[in-house]
Amino acid sequence: MPGEIDLIVADYFAMLKMELQGEPIKKARRNAALQDLTGRSKGSIEFKHQNISAVLLQLGLPWIVGYRPMANFQKALVEGVERFLDSQPMFIEGDLLTIPSQLAESGTIFLEPAPQPSARQPHAPAFVQRLVRKFDPAARDARNRMLGRLGEERTFFSEQAVLRANGRDDLARKVRWVSMDDGDGAGYDIRSFDPAGAERLIEVKTTTGHKTTPFYLSENERALSEERPDAFRLVRLYDFAHELRGFELLPPLSNSVVLRPVNWSASFD
Repeated sequence: MPGEIDLIVADYFAMLKMELQGEPIKKARRNAALQDLTGRSKGSIEFKHQNISAVLLQLGLPWIVGYRPMANFQKALVEGVERFLDSQPMFIEGDLLTIPSQLAESGTIFLEPAPQPSARQPHAPAFVQRLVRKFDPAARDARNRMLGRLGEERTFFSEQAVLRANGRDDLARKVRWVSMDDGDGAGYDIRSFDPAGAERLIEVKTTTGHKTTPFYLSENERALSEERPDAFRLVRLYDFAHELRGFELLPPLSNSVVLRPVNWSASFD
């Protein structure tokens, strides 16, 4: 029944908001209150919360750490998530996002191996895919300029830290945050170097979602990756709401991700 589902969904998002803002959550007490309201068992409610986490995984949104995604997509529950997000758009647009203080530090980012094809998410049911199209995670992250700037800033400081750790203070001083100094359009965000002095042209893509959350790549960025495969690097930062994690993609990008055209340019010549 929609009323029961709406109660469970609203409780989940209330807890998610508290977690993202660093507030303690009394999960057992909240679960007991839902048991009284819905007549469901403790385990049934926890399973529903895990199902909601699975929907948020598909949407490229952070989920409650204690409720690991369990992909048992029930249409009524997905519709309940949709109703909530329609009524509370701040959860989609990131207005509630509080970046943990440690993510603003200037140390080195550990870049883990990029996800392999086997790690990509399986195809979800059609009604979940429709929800993902409606709340396009790649478009949402592209609109979130604060998130993008924080990711670029963190990468800028990390590049400097890596060079200093390798005894290359001279190169660390030459690292430039190009998108901040010159604006977007260069096809990359940061000009850096490896410890041997080779150029690194870094495009940073940041999300609060999972490592396989899709992202937008401009034509300028794609073209530069082909023109300068020796230097172009795409740094993907993810799970930015909880902890800083990331990996690096090297050209050709088509070896790591599926590239699909999104927009067409219309002109009169």
